[in-house]
Amino acid sequence: MSSFAKHPAPTSRPWKSLVLVPALAAAALLLTPETGRADPPIDQVYNVYCAQCHGLKRNGTGVNLPGLSVRPRDHTDSKGMGDTPDEELFKAIKEGGLAVNKSVLMPSWGAVLSDKQITEMVKYLRTVCHCGK
Repeated sequence: MSSFAKHPAPTSRPWKSLVLVPALAAAALLLTPETGRADPPIDQVYNVYCAQCHGLKRNGTGVNLPGLSVRPRDHTDSKGMGDTPDEELFKAIKEGGLAVNKSVLMPSWGAVLSDKQITEMVKYLRTVCHCGK
């Protein structure tokens, strides 16, 4: 008897790939900068990159919350967000949480988002928290 018979192949679910691949491709196309094409609205960028942790309500209750050891920043908290300078928010987004002595779980987005998009994100966060500077 061959060793393959002892270890049957795992059940394959090709439909998952059929759903996941187009969704990822669409997100990549939506957010990939191209010459002559405008950047997507910053709230859409937030929904793609930030909402998994910070939540669709921007209050730190994203779908990843149960798996995180540190609760993500509540972007609707006007006191906490208001006490954070724009430069620190920019650096946290661009270089990650560790760059500003925050959670290592906050990834750096500098290789994904342009400086212009990060600046727009900081301005957007100021509208979310109602703490514009």
